[in-house]
Amino acid sequence: MTANSAAPAKKRSLMQWLKGYTGQKYTTTLLFLLIPVVLLILFTVIPAINMGIYSFQKRDQLGVSWEWVGFDNYVRIFTDGAYLQTFANSIYYLIGSFVQQAFALLIASVLCSKIKFGNAFKGILFFPYMMNGVAVSLIFRRFFQKGDGITNTEGTLNSILMLLGGEPVRWLSDPNLVNICLVFASIWRYIGFDIIMYISAIQSISPDIYEAADLDGANAWQRFWYIVFPSIRPIVGLQLILAIKGAVSVFEIPYIITEGKNGTSTFVIKTIETAFKYQKVGLASAMAVVLLAIILIVTAIQKAFFKEEK
Repeated sequence: MTANSAAPAKKRSLMQWLKGYTGQKYTTTLLFLLIPVVLLILFTVIPAINMGIYSFQKRDQLGVSWEWVGFDNYVRIFTDGAYLQTFANSIYYLIGSFVQQAFALLIASVLCSKIKFGNAFKGILFFPYMMNGVAVSLIFRRFFQKGDGITNTEGTLNSILMLLGGEPVRWLSDPNLVNICLVFASIWRYIGFDIIMYISAIQSISPDIYEAADLDGANAWQRFWYIVFPSIRPIVGLQLILAIKGAVSVFEIPYIITEGKNGTSTFVIKTIETAFKYQKVGLASAMAVVLLAIILIVTAIQKAFFKEEK
């Protein structure tokens, strides 16, 4: 070996590596992640695993007495009429969500054009979304009817109808009308968020594309279908999946306005009643798993349908 030969690199100990820049970087990162990861495991991962296990059991809230029942809980969800009714009620909100998206996209397209007081309209339309859900529910409960709808049909809307010579309507006690009223309240509250999202997406389109379309003689519909919609397609997909997710997990508005009565119970309301009112934790856990599965399936379909072309 010659004198000019390089000496072998000296291995650093673990403590030396930790004191170095790379070691300190990884140590700091791990310390910052430690508490969030621990909380995630304690309050999300472990409860989710337990929920999956409980869904195959018949158990009470305290778990004092329980037994394995296999898939009996899942079979009951899809065969018992009381639970199937909640799926039927979700159809109202599903249809309402598509109506909401259509109106939101239409209003956003109008507001993106040069109209007077456009910013004022944006603020007014977005304001309901900023309101507390409980407040919105109480407002609409008083708007539709003050009493039980049978012995007392007073309410803001009925007062207007009687002022115009009409007859009062049992808005929240008529099974044929109550879900439509609740969907209307839901659309009123959440459409502002969709409008703002679509406005942001539309305004991000380069004006040069519109100028080129005008030079080619494109009309308003052609500009929307060939320029606006393809450009905001990811946002449309995101909004649709949020709308469908909300349709199958509605809770706040029907629970406060009608308490789930008169055929307005949703899947989430039924899950909470099953767990805390009837103390059937195993069946409620199975319902939660089914709800999660529905959301995952909808997400997969949405991603497949709105898959971007390479």
